[in-house]
Amino acid sequence: MTEQADKRTYKKTLNLPKTSFAMKANLVQREPEFQKRWAKIDLYRKMRQQDHPAGPFVFHDGPPYANGDIHIGHLLNKVLKDFVVRTRTMAGHDVEFIPGWDCHGLPIEHKVMKDLGDAARGMEPLKIRYKCKAYAEKYVKLQKGQMLRLGTVANYDEPYITMDPAYEAGVMDVFADLVDRGLVYRALKPVHWSIANRTALADAELEYEDREDTSVYVLFEITNTSDLPAELDAPASKRIDFVIWTTTPWTLPANMAVAVSHSNFLYCLYEYVNGSGETRYLIANDNLAEGIGGCSSFFEAAGISEYRKLGTCAGSQLEEARIRYQHPFIARTSPVVCADYVTAEDGTGLVHTAPGHGVEDFQTGRFRRLHFKNRQIGSDVECILPSEHEPVGLNEYDVYCPVLEDGTFDDTAPDWLRGESVWDGNDRVVDHLRDSGHLFHANKFVHSYPHDWRGKTPVIFRATSQWFIGVDEAFSDGPQGRASLRRRALDITADTIDFVPAWGRNRMRGMLESRPDWCISRQRSWGLPIPAFVHKQTGEPLLTAESVRHVADLVRKQGGDVWFKSSAAELLAGCPGVDAPDAYEKGGDTFDVWFESGSSWHAVMRQRELARPDGAHTDLYLEGSDQHRGWFQTSLLLGLGATGRSPFATVLTHGFMVDKHGKKMSKSGGNAINVEDLLKEYGTDVCRWWVAGLAYDNDIKVDWDFFKLAGEEYRKVRNTIRFLLSNLPDPRNSDPQNGRREMTSDDLHSVDAWAMAELGKLITNVSQAYDRYEYRRASEAIYNFCNDAMSSVYLAAVKDRLYCDAPDSDRRRRTQTVIYDIAERLIRLVAPILVHTADEAYLALHGLDHKSERSVHTEPLPQPFEPVVAEGWPEAMGLRDRVLKAVEDARHNRNLDNPLDVGVTVMLAPEQYAPLKPLEAELADLCGVSRFELTENGNETIDIADLTDAPRCERSWKRDGTVKQRSDGGYLSDRDAAALGLG
Repeated sequence: MTEQADKRTYKKTLNLPKTSFAMKANLVQREPEFQKRWAKIDLYRKMRQQDHPAGPFVFHDGPPYANGDIHIGHLLNKVLKDFVVRTRTMAGHDVEFIPGWDCHGLPIEHKVMKDLGDAARGMEPLKIRYKCKAYAEKYVKLQKGQMLRLGTVANYDEPYITMDPAYEAGVMDVFADLVDRGLVYRALKPVHWSIANRTALADAELEYEDREDTSVYVLFEITNTSDLPAELDAPASKRIDFVIWTTTPWTLPANMAVAVSHSNFLYCLYEYVNGSGETRYLIANDNLAEGIGGCSSFFEAAGISEYRKLGTCAGSQLEEARIRYQHPFIARTSPVVCADYVTAEDGTGLVHTAPGHGVEDFQTGRFRRLHFKNRQIGSDVECILPSEHEPVGLNEYDVYCPVLEDGTFDDTAPDWLRGESVWDGNDRVVDHLRDSGHLFHANKFVHSYPHDWRGKTPVIFRATSQWFIGVDEAFSDGPQGRASLRRRALDITADTIDFVPAWGRNRMRGMLESRPDWCISRQRSWGLPIPAFVHKQTGEPLLTAESVRHVADLVRKQGGDVWFKSSAAELLAGCPGVDAPDAYEKGGDTFDVWFESGSSWHAVMRQRELARPDGAHTDLYLEGSDQHRGWFQTSLLLGLGATGRSPFATVLTHGFMVDKHGKKMSKSGGNAINVEDLLKEYGTDVCRWWVAGLAYDNDIKVDWDFFKLAGEEYRKVRNTIRFLLSNLPDPRNSDPQNGRREMTSDDLHSVDAWAMAELGKLITNVSQAYDRYEYRRASEAIYNFCNDAMSSVYLAAVKDRLYCDAPDSDRRRRTQTVIYDIAERLIRLVAPILVHTADEAYLALHGLDHKSERSVHTEPLPQPFEPVVAEGWPEAMGLRDRVLKAVEDARHNRNLDNPLDVGVTVMLAPEQYAPLKPLEAELADLCGVSRFELTENGNETIDIADLTDAPRCERSWKRDGTVKQRSDGGYLSDRDAAALGLG
């Protein structure tokens, strides 16, 4: 080859890639431009205006709390929901997705009161409410903008806000139906109580944090030892104690009984020698001598080495013998009673029972009629035995609770505890027990303790008068027959509702089985008032379905503030069944915010006529796994109670964000990742790609490195789309659809046919994944298609013909037609995930600019198809892998710089040769070599030939055996010479 030929270049004759779709995404700069474009063309409205052959898909948004910036949990939640909206819309459904915000409740009121400082003292509730409303409005606006920045689409122009009058009235509609069915009652019962905020809390408003407390074993002296069962072999005239265990010493002043197991295990009388050398006696479960706290026995943990068992009896025998004990520091005696919940797993098998401070304790107190003799606080406690059992009504049981709303002891407590907080009372009680000789053993321990999920402060159980929804009260609603809310919820979650992932079913059913009656009242200013009234003279509450609906009509017109602006007489004027409105005053409670949000299936979906006419009200609820005891459960109970129908057909659950070490992410913990920082660093589409790749059904580890990896994967997908677009005719000059070269039966052995088959598999796989909410499967399929099938195989194989074939050659046109079809469908497949990138690619594909109102998001998902392709392709791809390894080995061993300097001859057995021979023409490009020949032989043998001495085409660099000097003086292959019109 001459020096002049070496300097010759044919670069300008090549069909080099060209596209307006840039290699560098510049997501941070460009995404806001697309969002402005979507707002201008009203993209969400356009999406809903398309044909929807699949009918409506009713998807209901759970309301985030209008407080603070969105966090990384919102990123996960809102992007997952957006995947649902977009995939279902592109699948042909009409999805009216209304975003919502939960605006009432303690956190907002607490923040407002804190900001007001001393000015909040004595401030009228209405003024506090105005401040709270302004605060909530501020964060609704802020979070809306942040959610739009995540690329989400929804009816943001008409969201639902729980403080809007129409919504508030909708909540009262649901409440009226529950009242009508007899499910609402008022009672003095122990509830979770937030001391810091002086309000009752429901289970869904709790979170559990580790806390150090004092565990105590306390001696309760038996007063009638002569009545002990003979089986215990009790010595005469000796002091004998029960030993109880509690982790809340401050509840001991409210002790009314000791609960024992009926017959699950035995109780033993132990003789032991205490630290003073005295022989003493105590009763506890028969396994008490087993190890606790790292010691070989309970006694050794208390420093006691000498002990022995004397005798045993059943718990029922202690109750039947009417055994009583003396309170350790209050002048009263109390009984032993049997209870089903007593176990030998923790403590001593003797359960300190304070009905004013525990749900199970309260039930025992109610059914055993535990009460003070002559109703005097200092007197002995009386009870009934099972044979006399006749439970009192909830409102007839006078439960004793010596703790005030501020968490201090009242005047009925011992004088040394009065005015003390329960937290300080813990140490005071322990010290008093130690001084009096009633403390058997105490130790500090760390345990999981309930905290107010908003205020982050520990809560207590405290008996107060509250409104409840009964979950075990059977009621009738026509065709459903009679059953309780619990029974209905368990029945419908057994097999009617779908759970994604499947483990959500057992999790939710377990929580339904164990949940208590629902305390729905709160003692706050910022909330929707419970429309209950109290008779001024009798103290009897007025709460009927008619009175609730009457107030609901007023709220619908004037909002919840009407309750605070009006007197009881004004509110009740014209109310059916109320003859003397002046005789009543207003109640002071507001609804639990979970009741408000749990009514959204009616307050939003039914009131806006979006709910399904039969079956479940909606198709899907999607939230974090904590909502099995929160929004999912409260919505289910209210739906079943008010209408007999489930709010949802399917519940989809995602996990929580934890750091790379598995620890919960929080600002206070210093391991939180700010969403705004992520968007500034990577852009929305990379974050959305990260979400799509998550196994979201469990807790999710989060770290900056994970987003870096997502960015690398994003670039592979983007660059694949870019390569496809860049090898099409410029859409601004000619429609890429012009000059299509459709596939024929003669093309079945082409690599183009193979690529279409791979596309068909991708569409089927991704469509199924989207339909099943398997976004990780979808994103993995898309990435593997781009990285493997396209970049590594197909696009590498056709690059030569795209660049070097004559522009209008049949083979190149066929390939361009295929890559157009791949690009067009791949862009639609990826559109629900990479919303900005897909729309940018769509505009580039069709030669459109930002002024166009067209968008990929108004297009349907591509339909699955079954392309016809030669049968030998799986064998060909297996052979390709073996050839590539042989070529690489040869290059390494023989110093061959370029695979195009290689020729390959493969000898095959007849059964291998037959299916592969028709594909021979494509194998050279598939393997990236200049020549490829198949021969028939007994065994597979791969021969690698060094072609460096053969002439090389100066245009394509191939050494295909046809290279020779042409009329322009250059060395070209036959194909390249023909493309340039040279002889």
